[in-house]
Amino acid sequence: MSLKKKLIILNTTIMLGLGSAFALPSVKAESISDIQSQRTGIQSDISEAEQVINQLKKEQSKMNSQIAQIETTMKKNDEKIQETKQEVKDTEKAIDSLNKEIKALEERIAKREEVLKERAISFQESGGDVDYLEVVLGSKSFGEFVNRVGAVATIVEADQQILSEQEADKADLEKKQDSVEKKLQNLKDMELDLKGMQSQIKDQKAEMIAMKAKNEKKESEAEALKQSLENKDAGLEAQIASIRDDMKKEEDRKATEKADLDRAAQEVNASKPSSDESTKGEAASSSSPKAESASNSSKHSSADKPAASKPESVSKPSSANTGSAITAGYKYIGNSTYKFGGGRTASDIANGLFDCSGFVAWAYKQAGVNLPASTGALTSAGTQVSKSQMQPGDLVFFNTYKTDGHVGIYVGGGKFIGSQSSTGVAIANMSSGYWADVFNGRVVRVN
Repeated sequence: MSLKKKLIILNTTIMLGLGSAFALPSVKAESISDIQSQRTGIQSDISEAEQVINQLKKEQSKMNSQIAQIETTMKKNDEKIQETKQEVKDTEKAIDSLNKEIKALEERIAKREEVLKERAISFQESGGDVDYLEVVLGSKSFGEFVNRVGAVATIVEADQQILSEQEADKADLEKKQDSVEKKLQNLKDMELDLKGMQSQIKDQKAEMIAMKAKNEKKESEAEALKQSLENKDAGLEAQIASIRDDMKKEEDRKATEKADLDRAAQEVNASKPSSDESTKGEAASSSSPKAESASNSSKHSSADKPAASKPESVSKPSSANTGSAITAGYKYIGNSTYKFGGGRTASDIANGLFDCSGFVAWAYKQAGVNLPASTGALTSAGTQVSKSQMQPGDLVFFNTYKTDGHVGIYVGGGKFIGSQSSTGVAIANMSSGYWADVFNGRVVRVN
C-alpha cells in the first residue's frame, strides 16, 4: 500500500474516532440529566411520604394514649361496679334485717291490740258495753269505790302507755320502710348509671380501636409507597452510575485508541521523505485535545443532588377565649382522668378527677356562678335555647347511656369542652363523629 493511501486511512480513522469521542459523552450526559430530573421528583415524593408517615405516627401515639386512658377508666369503673354490687349485697342483708324488724313490730302491734281488746272485754257485763265511769259509779261501798277508781286509773295509765308505744312503733315502722325504699331506688339508679357508663366506654374503645386500625393501614400503605419510591430512586441512581461508568470506559478506550493512532502517525511520519513535512504538520494539527470532552464529563459527573424538603409544620388550631368558665378547664386538658362522681371534693379537683357534671359545676364556680353537679339538674339551670342560637359558654347535652347522660360547655366552632369518659377533660368535636350522633339538641344558656 502506498504511503499516501496509508495517510488517508489514518486521517479518516482519527476523525471518526474524535467524532464519536465528542458525540457519545454528550448523549449520555443528556440521559443523566433526564434521570436526575426524575430522581428529583421521586425524592420530593419520598419527602412527602415521610411527612405523612410522621403525622400518622403522631396520631397513632395519641390514639394509643387515648386507648390507655379508656382502659384505665374502664378498670376504675369496673372497680366501682364491684363496690356497688357489694353494697347491694350488704343493703339486701340490711333489708332482710329490716323486714324481720318490721315483722316483729307488726307482731307486737297485733299483741297490743289483743290486750286492749281483752281490757275492753274485762269491763263488759253480760253482753253490754260499760265505760270506766259506769264501773266506778257502780260500786256498792266507798271502799269499793276507791278500789275501782284506783283500778280504773291503773288501767287507763297502762292503756295510754300501750297506745303511746303503739304510735311510736308505727312511726318507726313507716320511717324504716321509707328508708328501705329510698336506698333500694338509689342503688337501682346507681347500678343503671354504672352499667350504662360502662357500655358507653366500651363503645368508645371499640370506635377508637377501629380508627387505630384504619390509621395503621394508612401508615402501612405510606411505608410501602415510600419503600417503592426509594427502590425506584435507587434504581435510577444505579442507572446513572452505570452510564457514568460506561462514559469512563468509553473515554479510556478513546484515549487508548488515540495513543495508538498517535504512535501510528509518528511511525508514518518517520518513514515519510522530508518533502512531506507539511503533511506531517497537518496530521499533527488535526489531532484535537480531549480537554473539552474531559470538561464535559467533569461537568456532568458533578450534578448536584436535590436538597431534601423540610416537612411542613402542623399548625395547632387556636381556641377562642370564650370566658373564664371555659378557660378554667384548659389546665386539665391532657392531664386529667374521668371519675364517676368526681369533681366534688378538693382532693378530686387537685388530682384532675371529674365526671361530666362535676366538671361543668366546678368550671362555672371558677367564674363565680354556682350550678348543680348533676346532668338532670343542669338541664334546668338556665334558659333553653335552640341549637341554631348556640353560643360559647352554653351547656350542651348528649344522649349517651341515657337521655341527657353527658353534658359539656360549648366553646364555638362546633366543639365543646367537658370531662369525657375516654379522655378526661378535653375539647371534643360535636359536628361529626360520635358526639354529633349523640347530641340531642338540648342547649341551656346559664343565666
